[in-house]
Amino acid sequence: MAHPVDPPALSDAPLAPGLYIVATPIGNLRDITLRALDVLAAADLILAEDTRVTGKLLSAFRISGKMERHDEHAAERARPKALAVLEQGGRVALVSDAGTPLISDPGYRLVREAAAAGFPVHPIPGASALLAGLSVAGLPSDRILFAGFPPPKSAARRSFLQEVAGVRATLVFFEGASRLGDSLADMAQVFGPREAVVCRELTKLYETVVRGPLDVLAADPTLQAPKGEIVILVGPGREMEATAADADLALREALARLKPAEAAGEVARALGLPRRELYRRALELKADQADAEA
Repeated sequence: MAHPVDPPALSDAPLAPGLYIVATPIGNLRDITLRALDVLAAADLILAEDTRVTGKLLSAFRISGKMERHDEHAAERARPKALAVLEQGGRVALVSDAGTPLISDPGYRLVREAAAAGFPVHPIPGASALLAGLSVAGLPSDRILFAGFPPPKSAARRSFLQEVAGVRATLVFFEGASRLGDSLADMAQVFGPREAVVCRELTKLYETVVRGPLDVLAADPTLQAPKGEIVILVGPGREMEATAADADLALREALARLKPAEAAGEVARALGLPRRELYRRALELKADQADAEA
């Protein structure tokens, strides 16, 4: 076990005015970055999702600073104060309880308003449960969709999952531990036996990563209601080959706007079907339409 060490020396370089979006550890405090410490130490105002949580982080690194609560309930009240500090040429740091701010956390309105007012907005990257889960999942990572927290009720959750079921990407969700079993069951119902990964307590003492088909994970008794923070990753579904009916539907829509050759090209790119065959079918559909109108 590593022995405690003194916090690293902070930079003595002046911090430029502006809004700083500061990532904080998702568990292990040693995942804080040196730049994050520099910014937190120099900020004129720290906007924190929970000042008690951020207070413990600052105390661990012997940093003191003025904090203002900034969560979904207090953001409307805190935002004008932050903008006033920026107007005076100050430095404002935005942090969440853990990880990168704005990832399923409030804050985008502050970023938007600060940018619209002409204030610099600086990212201070670092820990992210989304990226940490993706890095260990072993699922395709060239295209991902982060879907946040599913709805808590099963009917709404299944409808929500249906909306993303056809996306050709690895899907990433956050979930509360008490709803994990129910969410996995609904995912297995909607997505089928896709490969999936459940990450719990990433970077913490009881970090676990469980891999398997969704139906197997849904039946795992250890995943029904565990403790801790959860990231669920679901692999892309198998690509479905477009049918003749799919092609005709797409061609009819395209022919309403384009010439047959252009329509065939557009549908070929969209459905991955041979352009020559689509062009021949587009001419047939065009002729049938002309006969019907005669």
